[in-house]
Amino acid sequence: MPINVTLPQIQLLAPNARSSYRDAFHNGQAFLDQYKISETPLRVAHFMAQILHESGGLAIQFENLNYSAERLPKVWPSRFKPKGPLNPTDYAHNPQKLANEVYGGRMGNTGPDDGYTYRGRGLMQLTGKDSYREATTMLRKQNPAAPDFVSSPDEVIGAQWCLAIAAAEWFSKGCNALADQDDIRKITRAINGGQIGLAERMEWAKRTKAVWR
Repeated sequence: MPINVTLPQIQLLAPNARSSYRDAFHNGQAFLDQYKISETPLRVAHFMAQILHESGGLAIQFENLNYSAERLPKVWPSRFKPKGPLNPTDYAHNPQKLANEVYGGRMGNTGPDDGYTYRGRGLMQLTGKDSYREATTMLRKQNPAAPDFVSSPDEVIGAQWCLAIAAAEWFSKGCNALADQDDIRKITRAINGGQIGLAERMEWAKRTKAVWR
């Protein structure tokens, strides 16, 4: 029997959740079933822990790139002085310029504004044109009517598609099997490419495991 994710559970974990995210879960059980996340409480707990971290407790829709000059060298030490070539004051509190600098020319971003256009969005903070293209391909396998997220990137944060994208990405990265092993480090590496935010993800997992057990 599938494990249900209910709005009271969402409210308990994420009292400041965006309305679009709440609506997504209100209507999104089918996606959790489709991508086999709902087969066990452990899968649900790990999935929810990751998206709660990535979305700041379901409160973040867009990646926050409004950094101070002092913070930029800490986040991107190889790019900004004193270790990197760029002057952080030139990029401080300018999200568009910063995104185009740090994301431009990679992850499928080729246009002059692609870094900003395809900055992190949604429950899994989808980043880079390639990821938006892959999300389109994955969802259209099941639903040919899914939008082209490259052409309409803001659909990634909408109630109709945000949970479907997150669930499809989770499934495509083999995270169900990693959740079965209860291995949050491997899950984090699959989702993030490294171990960024591991301590916070572990704390979220403690909370989600108390809800789904």
